Amino acid sequence: MPYPPDEPAAPSEPSGLSERDRAVLAVERRSWPGAGAKERAIREQLGISPTRYYQLLNVLLDDPRALAHDPVTVNRLRRVRDARRGRR
Repeated sequence: MPYPPDEPAAPSEPSGLSERDRAVLAVERRSWPGAGAKERAIREQLGISPTRYYQLLNVLLDDPRALAHDPVTVNRLRRVRDARRGRR
């Protein structure tokens, strides 16, 4: 089910995360055989471009509600992001 790309996502769960936010985390939680498969899934499942997906994901990594919802995924991605920043 695609989500409107620039429409605010209304919270629909007690955690305060929207359905779209939870879907972004769910895509990131999966393992992918290659970048092409993940990008295709982002377009088909979320109805947004991969660039927009990564923008949303980056905001979610700093959201305490996302950490509470999926701490394993969020902490893993924070470590990856911090390692990349450290190499710059």
